[in-house]
Amino acid sequence: MHTLMIADDHPLFRDAIAAVIDAGLPGSQLLQADSLAGALRQAEGCEALDLLLLDLGLPDAEGLSGLQALREALPWLPVAIVSAEQERHTVLEAIDLGAVGYIPKSTPREALLAALAGILEGRIYLPPDIMRRPPVTRRAPPPAELSPHLATLTAKQLEVLARLSRGASNKLIARELDIAETTVKTHVSAILRKLGVTSRVQAILVADQADLATRLAQHRQDRLGA
Repeated sequence: MHTLMIADDHPLFRDAIAAVIDAGLPGSQLLQADSLAGALRQAEGCEALDLLLLDLGLPDAEGLSGLQALREALPWLPVAIVSAEQERHTVLEAIDLGAVGYIPKSTPREALLAALAGILEGRIYLPPDIMRRPPVTRRAPPPAELSPHLATLTAKQLEVLARLSRGASNKLIARELDIAETTVKTHVSAILRKLGVTSRVQAILVADQADLATRLAQHRQDRLGA
């Protein structure tokens, strides 16, 4: 039996979540709050709370400020975002701030249940379609403006990182680059070490900030034109 909370100021959405949880997670208890203050108040008095589902549009919290407040006040509490906001940078920033998942409100019922079950089992949930969406293409910054850590990566590690940024799994990366999956894992470990980060999400953020996808595309074009 699990205890969850939904913090959303739309009663109809809270009712919809309650119906999904009642049907798919029988025996679970769902608490409800329509504001960040209400969520904090209830969570502080409920040590049995397993997961808080947080909307980004609460009347007393703007954007990811609610997540930051919850992480500071209740660092022990797993928080997953459930939002209509689907910008890739928002998803990654939420995970980097400590969210255990990011579930778009457009997620179908079965996928929503699978996401909740995975999060409750200790896994982080990222929406696959958003992660596969490439960053907005823009002019690549001059080499001097790129993260100095990226310069330490080998050509193969840069290719692996570019695919991580698209949300590719180790298995898919291995297939695309025609290498063993164990080799991909070795590359990922080296990438994290060289970039000075501790997670794949943080590595993706570094790649996004440096516009790695555009840089590699331009490099391939330069080689073809040479």
